Amino acid sequence: MNAIPMQQRYFLTYRGVKLPLQFAEELAPDALTNRNTYFVVTYDDAGRISRCEKRVYGEVEMSHLYQYGDDGRLVSACITVGDDDEAQWMHF
Repeated sequence: MNAIPMQQRYFLTYRGVKLPLQFAEELAPDALTNRNTYFVVTYDDAGRISRCEKRVYGEVEMSHLYQYGDDGRLVSACITVGDDDEAQWMHF
């Protein structure tokens, strides 16, 4: 089985409300020690966002998991907010 290369990047915020979220104000990894809140965004080998997490004081407060079809379009999103909330699936 071949591993899929992934890349993680870090951001301060996002813009808009459409999925997948559009992240802005990229942070260098060494800048995270001075941040209480930031987003960890994982990209697949095609450069698409596969997962994002909002971290507050080191804890995951919100996460999105994205799945894409063969044509590259977003087909589903799984959104989780907080530890106690049930994951919400959206299909497109």
